[in-house]
Amino acid sequence: ETGAFTDALLTNGLPYQPLLPARPASRRRETPVGCPRRDRGSDVAGAGVHDLASFLEKFRGQGLPVPPRAPWRAIGLGALGGLVAIGIVAGLSTGLEELLVLGSFGASCVLIFGVPDAPFSQPRNVVAGHFISTLIGLISVEVFGFHWWAPAVGVAGAIAAMMATRTVHPPAGSNPVIVYLIGAGWSFLWLPTLIGALILVAVALVYNNLTRPGRYPAYW
Repeated sequence: ETGAFTDALLTNGLPYQPLLPARPASRRRETPVGCPRRDRGSDVAGAGVHDLASFLEKFRGQGLPVPPRAPWRAIGLGALGGLVAIGIVAGLSTGLEELLVLGSFGASCVLIFGVPDAPFSQPRNVVAGHFISTLIGLISVEVFGFHWWAPAVGVAGAIAAMMATRTVHPPAGSNPVIVYLIGAGWSFLWLPTLIGALILVAVALVYNNLTRPGRYPAYW
């Protein structure tokens, strides 16, 4: 029958177009009954939970062992060095009736006498780190006044300046906060900051070279 129909079309000069099965209308795939439908919101929420879990996983750290305890001799020498250095600075402060003691000097002694070979413990780091940080703290207070953001800007500036000048000394990072808390003036840059730091380094040069076989400092 199909052949006869085709011959009839050709005889009458009509083009032959084969009949193709109709294409089913596209329709949205439906979720099977009983299965929860997933939407974009749930995907985003799931990704957020996964990111949070990955972030919290970092809190576990690297899993490295705790460093070994320092030898008892090194512990004793470190403690004695801090006693001598702060004792000298505080004694001179009392005798000269000048402020030579800075709160962050105690932390400096931990580095200078506890780990004298560390980069943070070298004279350039101690003196320049304290001087730069106090200077930036004073500038911050001068520019912004005694508002809560002044010490924050001061600490941020001190960190950046010490890193840029290769004079990072962690205890000095607290100097802008000290300047803010006590309302220090520009004379604070010299006494106790600069003079006190120089005294600490002078004591460290004598003490560390007397009590240790190595040389202090590692560099200037």
